[in-house]
Amino acid sequence: MQFQLLPGFLIFLGSYLPLAIILAIQDIPTSWWARPICTAKSLSGGTCDFIPFTNPSLSLTFLIVSAIAVLLAWTSLRKIAYPFSVEVKRAKATPNEIINYTFPYVVSFMGITYGDPQKLLGFAVFLLWMFAITYKSGQILMNPLLLILGWRLYEATIVINGVEKDVRALKRGILTPGTATAQTIQDFYIIGK
Repeated sequence: MQFQLLPGFLIFLGSYLPLAIILAIQDIPTSWWARPICTAKSLSGGTCDFIPFTNPSLSLTFLIVSAIAVLLAWTSLRKIAYPFSVEVKRAKATPNEIINYTFPYVVSFMGITYGDPQKLLGFAVFLLWMFAITYKSGQILMNPLLLILGWRLYEATIVINGVEKDVRALKRGILTPGTATAQTIQDFYIIGK
């Protein structure tokens, strides 16, 4: 099974929700932080701002799209059918390739803001390039946000249809030796219960 382009892009984009939050916070002007907290009186007087961003359309769009992408990825992973029966012989947790995702976070503190269109466009091209690489290489599921949702990446030895294979496996929770159900997506075996 291969991810189609749009679902793959949504899973990739969802991994950048923390970056969307960082950029949104950086888009709030310093003067807004000095304002008093909204109260019932300030709400009725019209002096309370609910959208504090300097560039609200960009901030809110990236936040909403990446949050929806996280929800869609989480929902999609919960709805996977597991048609194959496998026997897990050995499993070893592997560190996720977080370096691919930490670089953009570091870059976000190096002057990228929604108010600087040239840098923002360059950063968008960088993210599209990273998506193309991860999608074509079959690494789209190596997503650090999946760790937060309880998924773990393993190097496993499994037996499927009488053939022993060394594979990369993704499972929600701990993968232990024994019989399990599975699905293949790109180069990964998604292990069920």
